[in-house]
Amino acid sequence: MDDIGRKPARYEIRVGGVLSDHWSDWLGGMTLTVTRTGEGDTVTTLTGVVPDQSALRGILSKLWDLNLTLISVSRIGSVAND
Repeated sequence: MDDIGRKPARYEIRVGGVLSDHWSDWLGGMTLTVTRTGEGDTVTTLTGVVPDQSALRGILSKLWDLNLTLISVSRIGSVAND
């Protein structure tokens, strides 16, 4: 089995709607940025390091619990283990 899902990685998760900064700690310390698309829709982008796939699943479940529409999930880089 590949170890890629067991190592920390940087992710970008985009959801529809507004999610304020006070949710950051509950979502694993992710940085939240709210923007508007060219069509006028509001999108919140979460970026940060996720320890492993289990933690990613937990963040996605919390977003589901908040009834947010998932737009995308992207692994945008590896994180070196010290």
